[in-house]
Amino acid sequence: MGAAVGADEKGSVNVELNIIPFIDLMSCLTAFLLVTAVWVNIAQINIQPKGKTRDTSNVQKDDETVTLSVLVQADRIWVGLSRVNEFQEIPKKGDDQDWEKFETTLKEHKASAFFADRSDLEIAAESTTQSAVLYKDVIHAMDLAVKVGFIDVGLSDPAGLAARPSL
Repeated sequence: MGAAVGADEKGSVNVELNIIPFIDLMSCLTAFLLVTAVWVNIAQINIQPKGKTRDTSNVQKDDETVTLSVLVQADRIWVGLSRVNEFQEIPKKGDDQDWEKFETTLKEHKASAFFADRSDLEIAAESTTQSAVLYKDVIHAMDLAVKVGFIDVGLSDPAGLAARPSL
């Protein structure tokens, strides 16, 4: 409770502050900080740069292995193998990408001899002002790749893919 200052003639000016609301607020903020700190570390995708970049000639030095490359465009998805130059086109189904066929294609490649014991894959999105690729499509492609078993997903520049379809 509050105390009146200077109400007594003897002049007791001691005021008692109620700090319980302050302690409640600090305990709530501390709990919120701890929960969000853990959530930020858990809810992340580790992305390694793959393929060629603008700054260097080639980030990935091992050219003897076959690389699985995924190019997400607004109207289709391309899945290709480097050194083999084999590409599979997955056209859009209605208003959304054909994610079932994309997942099946990735499972087939994961079961092949090239990728049975490997977990690397590179993904790029080719977005222009005329045909924009949605961010959710890139993330969905990455999520499906991780679900199939390609845990080492790398995000690349579309021009730097190891296997790029020539249109």
